[in-house]
Order: sequence, then C-alpha cells, then structure tokens
Amino acid sequence: MSILSDRWIREEALQRGMIEPFVERQQREGCISYGLSSYGYDARVADEFKIFTNVDNAVVDPKEFAPNSFVDRKTDVCVIPPNSFVLARTVEYFRIPRDVLVICLGKSTYARCGIIVNVTPLEPEWEGHVTLEFSNTTPLPAKIYANEGACQFLFLKGNEPCQVSYADRSGKYMGQRGVTLPRL
Repeated sequence: MSILSDRWIREEALQRGMIEPFVERQQREGCISYGLSSYGYDARVADEFKIFTNVDNAVVDPKEFAPNSFVDRKTDVCVIPPNSFVLARTVEYFRIPRDVLVICLGKSTYARCGIIVNVTPLEPEWEGHVTLEFSNTTPLPAKIYANEGACQFLFLKGNEPCQVSYADRSGKYMGQRGVTLPRL
C-alpha cells in the first residue's frame, strides 16, 4: 500500500466525485482548518449532533440501541458534557474507489483540548456521509464547531483492487446520510 498525494485526491474528487463538496485548498483563517492537505483531506463536521445523555438511565448497547440515550441538536456550536461524547457527521459525502482504503485521524487542535475523534476506516467502494464520534475526555464541557475541520482522512492505495469490496457485500452502512446510529 502507498499513501496518495494531494494531486491524486484532487483528481479523484473533481473528476469522479470522490469527495463532495470538495475544497481544493486548506481553509484556516478564523476557523479550525479543513480542505485538501499534502497527503490527505481535512473534513468538516456538519451542524447535526446527537449528544449522549443519561437522563433516562439508558444503557448503550450496540445490539439494541436506545434512542432515548441521546438528544438531537442542530447548531453551529455543540457543547459536549464532561466525560461524554456526541455523534455527528461530515459535511462531505465520500465515494471510495475499489483499490483504496481510507484511515481517519483526529485534528491536533481538538486533541490538544482532550477531544478525541473516532472513525472506523472507509473501506473500498463504501460511500456516504461519515459518522464521527467526538469523545470529551475532560472533566469540563467542550465545544465542537460545525462547518469547521474535524478530522483528516489519509488515502491508501492497494497494490491491486480488493477481491470483495464493501459494495460487493452490501455493507449495512452503505450510502448513509446524516448521523447514522449503530445497526445490527
């Protein structure tokens, strides 16, 4: 596998719609940076959030996810309670080529504030909005800013296309739009 450059990412985004909307240059004035970088793409978080709460003493269970374990908010600034987390999604919609695997890393600006971004890999031929999880590891409330940078995606090209892609096996999160909860 090899990491793909900004030139390759730009071409795939503009000619094949791999990232929509696509920002060709890093945007950083007055905001947490986003857009194309040297060897990756810094995606933005949308203004839709699912903030986890324990008001109803719900149990987080990936096999039987309780909708009463979170509250929905549409806002420009999301406040994550101490030692809690929120689900959100990227502004960008991704379409991953068959011979590419995408890995996500958190932005250092958030990491330096005790906010961890978690995303599973984007598999070959997966497409959709990426569901993001922001964990506030601090004992204080923490802010997330909508429409600003949230994480960086690194694109790795395989030596050959995979035998079975996410699309081939009809993955359960294919084509997701909005913040997507766990599915069994």
